[in-house]
Amino acid sequence: MGIIAVLVFVGIFAIIALPLLAAAPSSSSKQALAALDAVLKTEPSQMLRQQNLSVRKDDQLSSIPWLNKKLLQIDLASYMRRLLSQAALDWNPGRLLLMTVAGLALPPYILYVLFHSLPLALFAGVVVSGLPFGWVMFKRSRRFAAFEKGLPEALELMVSGLRAGHSLLAAIALVSKECQEPVRSEFKICFEEQNYGLELKAAMENLLHRVPLQDLKIAVAAILIQKESGGNLAEVLDKTCAVIRDRFRLRRQIRVYTAQGRLTGWILTLLPVVLGTLIYFVDPDLISILWHRAIGIKLLWAAGASILLGGFVISRIVDIDV
Repeated sequence: MGIIAVLVFVGIFAIIALPLLAAAPSSSSKQALAALDAVLKTEPSQMLRQQNLSVRKDDQLSSIPWLNKKLLQIDLASYMRRLLSQAALDWNPGRLLLMTVAGLALPPYILYVLFHSLPLALFAGVVVSGLPFGWVMFKRSRRFAAFEKGLPEALELMVSGLRAGHSLLAAIALVSKECQEPVRSEFKICFEEQNYGLELKAAMENLLHRVPLQDLKIAVAAILIQKESGGNLAEVLDKTCAVIRDRFRLRRQIRVYTAQGRLTGWILTLLPVVLGTLIYFVDPDLISILWHRAIGIKLLWAAGASILLGGFVISRIVDIDV
């Protein structure tokens, strides 16, 4: 019986394997064999070094290698990366840092060569170097405002899904498909994190880390408390949505009431700068006394500090937290 089994095996092998071995290998087969030979001839450690395997997301801080290495060593890079992500800008921290340094160096040098005025050059350097960071903060605030505006609609959609019999995960998926940006993309990330096995609490905390808004904190707290204590989640989210809409309406009323104060702050802050610039272009000799004499430089520093202090005080007065 053993001999018969061996003969049957050899016969089946001859019928199947010999025609395959006789056939000419295709180009893809040749490439696969060449790759296999290269792998077999390579040392295991050398092969790992060549492959440079990594399961982490390739998220460089800069396209310049030495700058990327330096940014990875400081904590400021993670803060800048979070700001850029919240602003939805296709930049990296290295690009933002290079634009800031270029704005701090090039405009002051050009202005000093043209006008030979050190205070004017320093002022221009501070203003221009702050423009990239200011643009990031502006885009971030606009994105947060759009998220805050679309959050009640997203919660209402979740309430409708829960009352229709869907689970919380399905309701979040519904928000990630039907709502507008940036609510859709943020809830999509939250939904995908839960699909990959992350707990609901961790996914919600990551959502708050990406979008640190008070209204979203209220909604997330309501969801997590309901998960711990139980109850009707649809009713809880419905009441949360009503609270968020009331806060949104109250903030709009406060902005209307404080519009005059905010306008006054902007006028008082910008008026000395604009007036001094106009006087410089009309009669440079008249205002150049301020930076050609020691007492004038002291007055410029005192005026700048007073403008900044006054603008800060006015902004704190009209900034009413709801």
